[in-house]
Amino acid sequence: MNASEQIDQLIAGLTDWRGPMLVNLRRIIHEADPDIVEEWKWMGTPAFSDHGVVCVTAAFKDKVKVTFDQGASLPDPDKVFNNGLEGKRWRALDLTEGDQVNEAALKALVRAAVDLNRAKVR
Repeated sequence: MNASEQIDQLIAGLTDWRGPMLVNLRRIIHEADPDIVEEWKWMGTPAFSDHGVVCVTAAFKDKVKVTFDQGASLPDPDKVFNNGLEGKRWRALDLTEGDQVNEAALKALVRAAVDLNRAKVR
């Protein structure tokens, strides 16, 4: 089974609000970067990469988390990040039931993360 199929299976197993939230986040990430590659990392974590890991998603009991590997280096003028704000490397967005995603701001973060990854490769 490839990574995309594993992510599909993970989402299908979430029968509450977390499944649709992950579907929406996945769509936003792909719209922000059509070249992004889905990966299955760390024994069950959906990861999205373009010249390196951009972000990972995870479903927990009471939240869905999007973690940006290099989030501390990304501009966040819309204050999307709400977790890990004191960390030196990663930043995260924690979403709970009923939360709305600022799609434009999240897409901007994905694009900034991809740009940062690509700049490091050069």
